[in-house]
Amino acid sequence: MAIETILLAVGPGDAERTDKLASAVADVAGPTGATVVLAHVFTEDEFDEVVGRLDYDPSGTPNPDEVAARHATIRSLADSLDEEEVGYAIRGAIGQHGETIVDLAEDVTADSVFVGGRKRSPTGKAVFGSTAQEVMLSAPCPVTFVRSD
Repeated sequence: MAIETILLAVGPGDAERTDKLASAVADVAGPTGATVVLAHVFTEDEFDEVVGRLDYDPSGTPNPDEVAARHATIRSLADSLDEEEVGYAIRGAIGQHGETIVDLAEDVTADSVFVGGRKRSPTGKAVFGSTAQEVMLSAPCPVTFVRSD
């Protein structure tokens, strides 16, 4: 199976992982010529907070793709992929992180999904849930988990 589209999904906790995520995705996308879809998933509250910080016109309704493109995490990833000469598109989405990432993977017909995360105890996963775990169990394609320590 040829890899044509890779979804790299990030959220509010991924700002410190951008170098590691970009490197992992470029290692696959570069040789295969795949397009990377950089996706930032916001909850409603996160979206409203980011829109407020980005100083959007309060009378307009910002597009999630535009907000994602202006977000520092996505810009950092885009800069890294530009350096690696890897093609990408940017998507923004609002919803529960795991479910929305799975929906995006289906929407862009992803051949692979990359998500970042940190090591968590079994209790931490049980109490707080795990976006990465939800994506791994529900995604329509293989998922690569890029762990940061």
